[in-house]
Amino acid sequence: MTKFEQKSVAIIASAALLLALSGCQKQEEGPAERAGKKIDQATEKAAQQVDKATDKVGQQVDKATQQVGQQLEKAGEKMQAAAQDDKDKK
Repeated sequence: MTKFEQKSVAIIASAALLLALSGCQKQEEGPAERAGKKIDQATEKAAQQVDKATDKVGQQVDKATQQVGQQLEKAGEKMQAAAQDDKDKK
């Protein structure tokens, strides 16, 4: 092997060793990563609260719709009864 080849092999081996060792180190979270995680958690929590509120509003709308339907039905029955009474009087 020539000196150039020996140096090339040594450089490549050193670079491979450095890459391997740097991959083994524990990666510390920086402030941006921690802030990002907190934002993600806050967003998830807010989304869950919005889902709960939406469900609650939906239930209330269903209940109100049902009550209005019942009132309309009663009003219709009263109108029919009044029309029948008016018809009977003639």
